[in-house]
Amino acid sequence: MGYGVLVIGSSGMGKSASMRNFDNLAVVNVLGKPFPFKNETVKAVSESDPDRIIRILQKAQANSIVIDDAGYIISNYYMENKAPLTAKMGDKYVVYDNLATNFWKIVNSINALPEEKLVYVFMHEDVSDAGKVKPRTIGKMLDEKICIEGYFSIVLRAEKTNGKYIFRTNTDGIAVTKSPIGMFAETIDNDLSFVDKTVRDYYGLNQGEKK
Repeated sequence: MGYGVLVIGSSGMGKSASMRNFDNLAVVNVLGKPFPFKNETVKAVSESDPDRIIRILQKAQANSIVIDDAGYIISNYYMENKAPLTAKMGDKYVVYDNLATNFWKIVNSINALPEEKLVYVFMHEDVSDAGKVKPRTIGKMLDEKICIEGYFSIVLRAEKTNGKYIFRTNTDGIAVTKSPIGMFAETIDNDLSFVDKTVRDYYGLNQGEKK
């Protein structure tokens, strides 16, 4: 099975910048926006359609793949299909059901990939009614249907502390951050290539990169 890593953080906290040191990385760029670094070996394709994203994951030659700004898969679908919300109340539930199903299908497609595949899902963060920092979705209905962080054994939070960009690897009691025992220090540099190597070492996965 493939492995998924969820990375959350506010805008400007270094999620996209963490890709800068990769030698070979495939990126699904949901918004199609420029990256905040120069690296010609990072190959990106712009796509926000859930089914086409799944096909990209299945066909990617690189062993490490990023879905950048994955939360906008949800937002884009909502904006394109929100018209029924003004029709009758029943249509509202259809839209949210589809939102949850689309994201669920993407997460499950990661699990179905070959073992050497690591997929990093980048999302913005939000604060729940209970005060927990979590992935940003749309509305309570979606959160109730699919607890996104529950599908991942590794959830990193991108932060800026004392002028330094870092990943927090375990919860501070506020965020849903988590990682297996002994995999990481409490905080690490926001270097996704280091994260990739560490995860592969921990699970004994193939270190070779497909060109």
